[in-house]
Amino acid sequence: MATNAAAVDPLSQLSLALAAPADSKEQADLLATLRESLENHPSLSILCSTLIKTLSGAGDSLLKRWVLDLLHFAICRSNLSVDARTQLADQSLEILAGLLNDGNVNTVKVTVQCFPTVYALLFRSLCANRNNRRPWDILCQAKARILEWIWAPHVNNGVRLAAVKFMQRVILVQTRGISDPRLQNKDDPNLAMCPTDHPFISVQGLEAEGVKLLEGVVRLLYHSNNPDVISAIINSWANLVKKRPALVELVVSTLTAWSPVRLEGQPYSVIRSTEKSVRILLTHISRTPQGAPFMSPIQSYLHAQANRMEQAAMEEKARKAAAAAEASRKRSSTATPVADAPDSKRPKLEHEPTPPAGSAAAFDFSSLPATLVTDLIVANLQAFTEPALMGLVQAYRHKKAGGVAAPAPPVSATPPPAAPAGPARAPSVPAQVTATPPPPTGPRAARPPSEPRADRKPKSVTPPPPAVVKEEPLDPLKMDIDDEEIEYEPDKLNLEMSGDAEPVDEAEAALDHDMDVAELPLTDFKLPPARELDSDERDELVRKAIARIRDGSQDLVPHQPGLIDSGDSIHRTTPADMWMLLLVRMVTRVSDPAEDGDAGEEQEDPKGEEGSITRKSEIYDRQDRLRHALCDYIMADFPGRVRLATTWMNEEWYNDRIRRQHDRDWQPNYETWLNQIVAAYQTHTDGKDRTFSRFLLDLPHVPQDILTLLRESCVEPDRRQMGFAALREFVSQRPSLRPEAMNMLLELTTHPDKITRGAAINTVKRWIPDGQPMADMVRDFALQLLRRLQSRPKAAQADESGDSQAEDSKAEESKAEDAEMKDESQEAKKSTPQPTPQPNGTADSSDENMEDGQLPPEEIIQTPYLPEQLELPAIDSQILQHVELLFALSTKVPEFLDEIFAAYGGMDVSVQETIQQLITPLIRALGPSHGKLLTLLRTFPPGAESLALRVLTIFTEHGRPSAQLVALVKSLVNERDLDARFLIPIIAEMDKADILRHLPRIVSILNGTPEPKSLVRSVFSSIVTVPPETFGKVTSNLPRVRQSELLTPAELMVLLHQSEKEIGLKSAIEAIGICFSMTEIFRSEILAVVMNQLVDEPNLPTLFLRTVIQAVTTYRSLVGFVSTTLLSRLITKKIWTNPPLWEGFIRLAKLIAPASFGALLQLPKDQLRELVDKQPSLKAGLREHVMRKGTNKARVAGYLDIFGEDDSANTSKEQTPPAAPAPMPVDPPAAS
Repeated sequence: MATNAAAVDPLSQLSLALAAPADSKEQADLLATLRESLENHPSLSILCSTLIKTLSGAGDSLLKRWVLDLLHFAICRSNLSVDARTQLADQSLEILAGLLNDGNVNTVKVTVQCFPTVYALLFRSLCANRNNRRPWDILCQAKARILEWIWAPHVNNGVRLAAVKFMQRVILVQTRGISDPRLQNKDDPNLAMCPTDHPFISVQGLEAEGVKLLEGVVRLLYHSNNPDVISAIINSWANLVKKRPALVELVVSTLTAWSPVRLEGQPYSVIRSTEKSVRILLTHISRTPQGAPFMSPIQSYLHAQANRMEQAAMEEKARKAAAAAEASRKRSSTATPVADAPDSKRPKLEHEPTPPAGSAAAFDFSSLPATLVTDLIVANLQAFTEPALMGLVQAYRHKKAGGVAAPAPPVSATPPPAAPAGPARAPSVPAQVTATPPPPTGPRAARPPSEPRADRKPKSVTPPPPAVVKEEPLDPLKMDIDDEEIEYEPDKLNLEMSGDAEPVDEAEAALDHDMDVAELPLTDFKLPPARELDSDERDELVRKAIARIRDGSQDLVPHQPGLIDSGDSIHRTTPADMWMLLLVRMVTRVSDPAEDGDAGEEQEDPKGEEGSITRKSEIYDRQDRLRHALCDYIMADFPGRVRLATTWMNEEWYNDRIRRQHDRDWQPNYETWLNQIVAAYQTHTDGKDRTFSRFLLDLPHVPQDILTLLRESCVEPDRRQMGFAALREFVSQRPSLRPEAMNMLLELTTHPDKITRGAAINTVKRWIPDGQPMADMVRDFALQLLRRLQSRPKAAQADESGDSQAEDSKAEESKAEDAEMKDESQEAKKSTPQPTPQPNGTADSSDENMEDGQLPPEEIIQTPYLPEQLELPAIDSQILQHVELLFALSTKVPEFLDEIFAAYGGMDVSVQETIQQLITPLIRALGPSHGKLLTLLRTFPPGAESLALRVLTIFTEHGRPSAQLVALVKSLVNERDLDARFLIPIIAEMDKADILRHLPRIVSILNGTPEPKSLVRSVFSSIVTVPPETFGKVTSNLPRVRQSELLTPAELMVLLHQSEKEIGLKSAIEAIGICFSMTEIFRSEILAVVMNQLVDEPNLPTLFLRTVIQAVTTYRSLVGFVSTTLLSRLITKKIWTNPPLWEGFIRLAKLIAPASFGALLQLPKDQLRELVDKQPSLKAGLREHVMRKGTNKARVAGYLDIFGEDDSANTSKEQTPPAAPAPMPVDPPAAS
């Protein structure tokens, strides 16, 4: 069998089972075979994870029971790993919690049996997981629900036993195990595993609850009269003693103080089994090391228990012997009458001695146990049907009233003397009559035979001759006894005929007279009219009647409610239901005044009609007073009398329907008094009480004003809980009210108040993803709200239309003379869409006039809490009203993220910016490893680039990006023409080659605004070797392991100069300025290295000399290096051949003069003359420098020829530069 099971393919077998007819024997066999194959199959957990979804909302079926049993096996008894079972428990937790409300008792029992293991597994998992609170909340709710069933009166015994076992596991988990972590058992979850600072698991609270539950178990052991519950508690304590040695003393003291007093009346075998369980547990404890200190009390208790059980065994043996003796006596006493039964009907012609009374008459029944006598009486009564039993009772009453047994002479062996006036056969008749009659088989005559009726006297006076009767053999089994034979009593007949009849008692005569009158025909009988009562007497009469009905119902309450199974009580009408029904029908279904009058009254004059109207009004007023009194009585304790209120409203509704069929002018009472109850509830009752929502759920019809009241209650803080609970129940359990109630809940998800909106979202989110059809309604509504953000408001369209009209008017004015152009302008103006009052501002439904993503006006949804037109620029609170529902649903159904990204491109820019901010909590909750988000980053639609960039930024702002994310972005950048901002979050995780390749694109985003400048600065901080002061505060500044992959400050500066054309001169200048602002990294020595490297380049960068000027301006210490080394090397490279660089060289020389004079004298004379012509202020300094340093007179003369003009000329030339700064535009900033 095992081999065959192992060879079965689970998927194919499951497909066959699903294809088989539901609940058939074929399906059962296939599922049984599949179960055998799955018990050791590696795909057990995967299949269970898939099948548990079928349990939610499914009715009772063979497949549902099979899936639930398989889940119970996988979680509790399979050989799966602890992690696999924990994951399975977490996946099925919400479904199992929902199955606790299932209507099938067996389903609830199996579900409760799963929870001990689920509770232990999830407790251990959640102790380490501090961020997932929802499973713990669901687990606590399920725990509270199961523990209630232990002490509830009307609970199925199987469910109660499963709940007791769950409570024992809760006690184990919520007590402390071994404190030494080296000795802790990982398979024993307990409070010692939970940290004291856990955010949502309170160790102190759970420990206190565990102590209370343990005390409750002890009390249940002492006070319960259910042997199954007691045995379950005792059997579970073996594990408690083993894993919690500190509780051994409590267990021993509890067991040694227990006695089976509460089990009195139970069968001996049940008590013996319970005593045996206690004995086994105490014996086990005595053999453990923990039980050694308690050996003495255990031995004493076991000795006393042995004596008690021996005494009970002797009593049981005596009881059985007495029962056997009684049974044998019954058999002996009934044997003789049965044998003589045929002869008892035969008239006796000779006198025979009457046998003595049977042995049963002489038996002392008081010696029998009371329970046995009661059982015998009940068994004999059950042998008759109800009509037969009533007939026997009536016959006994008639016999007793008529004195049948009174004249019977005592039974004796000697025949009595003959009566003087009687015939010879008279003595034999009493003997026949006094013989023990067989049990009657039907009711006796309706009237005692003490006074026989006239029509029966002839039959009684002329009986058949005895001889004929004696000669005819009679079969008692075939004999049909009629009324005459039953009433034929010769002894009374003889007494009546002789005139010596005994006097009849007056009470007996009165009874006979009443019975004779009862047989009279009632053709002309008319009930006399009742006495007219005034209003006070009527009210008093009604109150007394109501009190009698209510008090009388108490006598019908069963004395042992615990014996009633909860499954039977659902379909049973209780006495309380009956008195409530009688009460409300007395109030609602009064007699119609129009039917009370007779025919004579109908023919009266018009004054009679006025009286009839007055009488009708009085009756209705009296009825309304009764209704008002009933309403006051209900509202005095609404939670305790909600069933009466429900019964009343159902009767009012039904009565209105009946009345309206006969009277179209009938004024309904249902809505009137329902509004009275609702108004009183709002005044007197706590809005958090859910009794009112259950009352509304049971109403036969919910008027519109009640639904409006519920909507208003959802907004008010004091009644919010009641309102949402009622609407939720309407959606779940009232299909006729589902669309309207669901629409209210969905509209409330757009409420401006955050608390109200959040409560509505939490309410509708429970039906996602599998709660059909509600899930589709929620999904459609959320997507319509999203589409609403895609539509363009009227204001924006009017602005655009106005702009186009202004442009057209300008064109017409400038080209008025050109008629042809004017016609074209008018045609263009006609083609421009004009603003029309469309819903939510949509201009036109034609495709050519709609923006991308804009919807036709008929598909735009509107709620009372949203503005008719979306205001631009977008307001954060309004956008949140639109998208918060969709964001909340995306946590359970990530596919909604596709809709968000698809609609994003059709939104206004201000709406997009708001969406980027509002989506942050959702993205953080899903995390950077969420598969759906990674897929969207790879495949996001055109127009959603900024949203994808925001998602990427959120992933990396509080942690380093993963290697998977880095590879994803790099491939995106290579495949799609994305903005360089996508590279910023991951640039620090690239190697040096990728950094050098992508850095110019990042720098090119600089445009003079603060935001790009801040981004580039953060990138520079992350890719250089020296971290900034803000190290560790942002993700991109985290230290790197591979320092060799970073750029040195010099490499960064050189890269910026070498890539100036790719970057753009303006962006490159801004980037170099950022580097200079990072003084802690780009110090003077770093800049010297940069200048030294750049000057050796074959082609000097355009911005090189600008950077040198900025460097010597920032660090004056670089003047010596620049004047002695850099200028000379530039002269060697013939810097004057590059005009922009030559202009920068001249400015640099002037900036660092006189340090630059030595290098300037190395210039050719033509270039030196050009330099001093452009900067005349340098001539005096150069001439002085030459005169002071010059030793070669020829060279000095040559220089003086360049610098040797007279003072006046020099002065005039020195005055000219301010008026003629022609070369200045060649300065690098101007050239850029």
